[in-house]
Amino acid sequence: MNRSKTREESFKLLYSMQISKNADVDEQIKIFLDEEEITDKDATSYIEDTIKGIMENNEDIEEKIKQNIKDDWTISRISKIDLTLLKLGIYEIIYTKLPYKVVINEVVELAKMYGDDSSKSFINGVLASIVKKYIENN
Repeated sequence: MNRSKTREESFKLLYSMQISKNADVDEQIKIFLDEEEITDKDATSYIEDTIKGIMENNEDIEEKIKQNIKDDWTISRISKIDLTLLKLGIYEIIYTKLPYKVVINEVVELAKMYGDDSSKSFINGVLASIVKKYIENN
């Protein structure tokens, strides 16, 4: 399974976890991997590390989102799909040090597939702002 497909699977799992609010992360990951029949070791490791990393750093990730949206917006106003994509993108950019251009491009592609018409530009704008603040200035 290639990285783009693995990232998409991570998005799907993270989104379902955002909706279900089940607190047992390990159980959710196991169920998802079993249901989707994902057995590739690299893919399962990436998905597990990504989901756990996002959950462990959720407060910081959400704070970064809040700091990079318009002042009159709240995080609760962001669609669950867009919020999930932002969390995935921010986690990969800040915590895994993956090349931000690749991450932004792939997250925007996911936004085109799963979000609404404004998702891709919204997500691109927030992630670009994150990069300017935390990557390019360091």
